[in-house]
Amino acid sequence: MAGEIKRLLRAHLADVQTYEAVDPPELIARRAGIPESEIVKLNGNENPYGGSPKVADAVANAPVHIYPDPLQRKVRSALSDYTGAAPEEIVAGAGSDELIDLMFRLFMEPGDKVLDFDPTFAMYGFLARIAGGETAMVQRNEVFDIDVSAAKDALDDRTKIIFLASPNNPTGNLTPREHVGELLDTGRIVVVDEAYYEFCDSTVADMVSDHENLVVLRTLSKWAGLAGLRIGYGIMNEELVQHVIDIKQPYNISVAAEAALLASLEDAPLLLDNVGKIVDERERMIGLLEEIGGVTPWPSSGNFVLCRLESAEKAKETFEALAQRGIVVRMFSSERLQDFFRVAVGTPEETDKFVAALREVI
Repeated sequence: MAGEIKRLLRAHLADVQTYEAVDPPELIARRAGIPESEIVKLNGNENPYGGSPKVADAVANAPVHIYPDPLQRKVRSALSDYTGAAPEEIVAGAGSDELIDLMFRLFMEPGDKVLDFDPTFAMYGFLARIAGGETAMVQRNEVFDIDVSAAKDALDDRTKIIFLASPNNPTGNLTPREHVGELLDTGRIVVVDEAYYEFCDSTVADMVSDHENLVVLRTLSKWAGLAGLRIGYGIMNEELVQHVIDIKQPYNISVAAEAALLASLEDAPLLLDNVGKIVDERERMIGLLEEIGGVTPWPSSGNFVLCRLESAEKAKETFEALAQRGIVVRMFSSERLQDFFRVAVGTPEETDKFVAALREVI
């Protein structure tokens, strides 16, 4: 029977290139040989202040024995109040990753193409591979801005979706509205991933009413500290929302995640105050990094900073040396990022530990 399972698999999934996810803290600590409490985890762009204090009570008192509302009425209404978009233009998912996957389920057939801009969030390419689609990768320029002309040249009759992260992860830069407009004019579905919206307050969500092919994705993982509960949402044309609802898992948002979202939005002022602290700390971190020879931090509109070192070898050595000291940052397999690592913005104490260790290593 050896090999029978693989023979029955869908051919394109038998040896699929998977997504490189981050390891949990306990595994990181075991590898470093230090207590988990000493780990400075700066590789997942997580919120160092956690979620709202109201979330724990909300989740503890949630009716977890009852199925959640498949039409997400309370969630969509609360998100409407928060975003200003109509409830009919909003749909939520188990993280914005689920909504990315649902875009592929709606629009992609095997052999269809997605247009992506390297370097960027690897989830788009991963889910394209799962769907049996192809990715046309257009290189960003030397400062990681997109080349709209090159993007248009890369389009063909099989191109269905254009993915665009703004701020872009892991480079931190925003995409100008006019560039988004030019891509929308191609008639393809344009998915603008605004996972880090709260850290920059720059959005194209107001363009949804005039562009039925625009999808704006957001998440509560970053600003609201709910990464572990998996809750995100999309703003899009109400007809497209209905198509998403038609094909999503009926109970895709758990009762716990719904309760956490509602509590977080009620406590938005506190959470946004924490966002302000993170933005301030981001700028302080960049200033400290600029003082270290051999390290070039890039400007960022997210809760992370991309750092360039002198060579790919130096970047790998630095990454490993930091890990041995319990400081965990993120490296990438993209050819464009061989001499870079990305560091999330933590608390001031975490920044100081990271910078001190980096100075020692460099």
